Amino acid sequence: MSDVNTGTGTSTHIGTGKVVVNRAMSLDGFIAGPDHAMDWIFEYLTTDTFPEVMAATGAMLIGRGTYEVGKRMADQDTAYDGGAQFVLTHEPPVEPDPAVTFLTCDIEEAVATARSAAGDKNLEILGADVAAQCLRRGLVDEILVYVVPVLLGDGVRFSPPGLGRIDLEPFSNTQSGAVTMLRFRVRKQPRPSGS
Repeated sequence: MSDVNTGTGTSTHIGTGKVVVNRAMSLDGFIAGPDHAMDWIFEYLTTDTFPEVMAATGAMLIGRGTYEVGKRMADQDTAYDGGAQFVLTHEPPVEPDPAVTFLTCDIEEAVATARSAAGDKNLEILGADVAAQCLRRGLVDEILVYVVPVLLGDGVRFSPPGLGRIDLEPFSNTQSGAVTMLRFRVRKQPRPSGS
């Protein structure tokens, strides 16, 4: 494990797992439908569709919007055991959630904190905005996409406008029922000076 200074005068041990953007996507490129609806995903994906992904995950870093969608869907029995959950937000909720650690730091410190909790397993990144921030900063090792056989027509796109070009290297595709899992390595680009 390596150490990272978090800017708070302390260092955090970073695990050896990968940082993986994990998302389900409709065939027309949406990761959520209108009003951030994600119930369509669970018509196709369950926790036993690709169990090796959950087994390899030690922690999750989630955007606030994705966290709120997950709370709304809690009654649908969509539990996913991806280890410790961290939510990156500008404003933590008034009522704490004992199952979640809310972070208000920058994206690099959030990734370092969550990777530390993941240990030698992977850190899963969920949420369009958090994933885009990680991709912009060169913090992502892999992208994992579950392609679901549905056309949503509208919603939240896989990547936001202005993300810029990111080159990927495909290394795996697997079919499970109606769902195809595609995996890509992110080709690391030299980081701009001053970042």
